[in-house]
Amino acid sequence: MTDSHRPQRPRRLRTDGVRPLVSETELDASDLIAPVFVDATTDERVPIETMPGHERVPVAEAADRVREIRETGVEAVIVFGVPESKDNEGARAWAKDGVVQKAVREISRETNAYVITDVCLCEYTDHGHCGVLEPGAREDPTLTVENDPTLDALARTAVSHAEAGANMVAPSAMMDGMVGAIREGLDEAGHTEVPIMSYAAKYESAFYGPFRDAADGAPAFGDRRHYQMDPANAREAMREVELDVEEGADVLMVKPALPYLDIVRDVRERFDHPVAAYNVSGEYAMLHAASEQDWLDLEATAYESLLSIKRAGADLILTYFAEDLAERL
Repeated sequence: MTDSHRPQRPRRLRTDGVRPLVSETELDASDLIAPVFVDATTDERVPIETMPGHERVPVAEAADRVREIRETGVEAVIVFGVPESKDNEGARAWAKDGVVQKAVREISRETNAYVITDVCLCEYTDHGHCGVLEPGAREDPTLTVENDPTLDALARTAVSHAEAGANMVAPSAMMDGMVGAIREGLDEAGHTEVPIMSYAAKYESAFYGPFRDAADGAPAFGDRRHYQMDPANAREAMREVELDVEEGADVLMVKPALPYLDIVRDVRERFDHPVAAYNVSGEYAMLHAASEQDWLDLEATAYESLLSIKRAGADLILTYFAEDLAERL
């Protein structure tokens, strides 16, 4: 038998000694961002029933919660807020004494975590949508959020987060032009060094349910199909991402992660920017539910899920598994 016809044996590189040396994808705790929910309406920690192992924490315990995360080896957190009151415009989103602003000041003062803030209005509006409503939208399902009036609110919110000490802001409202409006607002306020991690391709997904319980941000009527992306569209995602790049986004996020790994890969191949992917609440909850039935090994499936996201091209992963997997990593 000639050398050119010798049988290939890939198993030679799967033995314990060489396997880690030829591993193509590496997942590290420093790749992960842990979500933190801060609740201005409570004085004690409140378990999130649909997301086992996670809680809403009062503002006074925000820094303690972040310290717990840092002890696992995870270095970055993203802060979501549940305000003490809501209104039609979501004005508590940019209030100086708002829940996220107060929490970020505490976290920044008392920890060395890298602090990212979610910039959106859905947790702050009494209607649960991500911006200023079109007149009559409460009664007419064909109407939705007004794009341009929402941009000013998002910019004001981002600036207020930066003033409180946020290291990065992450707009998630999926309004056209939001990155440009926020970049302009940050620069005019002197926060030129604060980067923007844009939810550049955020789909109108069925996997968000547990998060809406956690952040109290479910729409009171209708849905978000008029501003979040159609799950059927991939080419449109590239247009969305390219627009955010042109407007000054520093990091590009795809949300959700697992059902959209093709989008993560496409963004990685087409753009030079760091790519983030959000391993969302529904993805987390379904693995927990299967584990509770002894159908799946929770840690093994969680690790495999995050590894697939990293393999697809994500540099950063927002995940509710961050703490659970950090020790293994």
